[in-house]
Amino acid sequence: MARVAFIGLGVMGAPMAGHLAKAGHQVVVYNRTASRAADWVERHGHAAAATPAGAAEEAEFVFACVGNDDDLRSVTLGDSGAFAGMKRGATFVDHTTASAAVARELASEATAKGLAFIDAPVSGGNLGALNGALTVMCGGDAAAFAAAKPVAMAFAKAMTLLGPSGAGQLAKMVNQIAIAGLVQGLSEAIAFGERSGLDMKAVLEVIGKGAAQSWQMDNRGPTMIQGKFDFGFAVDWMRKDLGIALEEARRNGARLPVTALVDQFYADIQAGGGRRDDTSSLIKRLR
Repeated sequence: MARVAFIGLGVMGAPMAGHLAKAGHQVVVYNRTASRAADWVERHGHAAAATPAGAAEEAEFVFACVGNDDDLRSVTLGDSGAFAGMKRGATFVDHTTASAAVARELASEATAKGLAFIDAPVSGGNLGALNGALTVMCGGDAAAFAAAKPVAMAFAKAMTLLGPSGAGQLAKMVNQIAIAGLVQGLSEAIAFGERSGLDMKAVLEVIGKGAAQSWQMDNRGPTMIQGKFDFGFAVDWMRKDLGIALEEARRNGARLPVTALVDQFYADIQAGGGRRDDTSSLIKRLR
């Protein structure tokens, strides 16, 4: 069992930290809103710290899941940041979906302090976090990854090293690009079928056994038909992720016409008051 810290106890981080505690690891948590950390300790035991540095002091592995690049810098750098509290040889594992640039920046900062840094964004949403079944895409040092993986598997079903620092974040961009087009296609298919007078529940059951099958169809297709959009990953967060991918595409020259279009469709959902709806709410534009 390891001594670990977990920074960021939102809808993803809180259950991830909970799985670490259930697995028997010694956990110290930190959250910017201290009441969330107190609530987590009340449910799971263990301890909370007043700063990221305090949480990281005795940890062999420091896990984090925060909002964006700036949030990540705020919990790692400076006198109260996790890097200031970590002992030499410890590893910071970042599950935030952030830019590849900030992953490389913080990996360099960590190396200078005798630390390791793994960028490790996740896929699977809140349900995956609750069930301990996340997919983790990683970039960084192979030895540090090998040491961290057995601990992180407390909340993951798969964890793969894909290359040097930044590779995990780039892989997450690939994931979000794929999902954006898929959800738009599913939205159009369901809306078309509804306007054609088909029983779309029956249609999805049939085509879900063929080449059109996907996780989104199996899990969000039925709820899209029902008009329910309170499942997991919010539109606000998807637009943040797509913005990161589009910015990276401008840097590397990749063409993402469908992704850019779907990003604007999500902007329409935001403007209509659906900022906290899940990503399958794209279908609302078509009804």
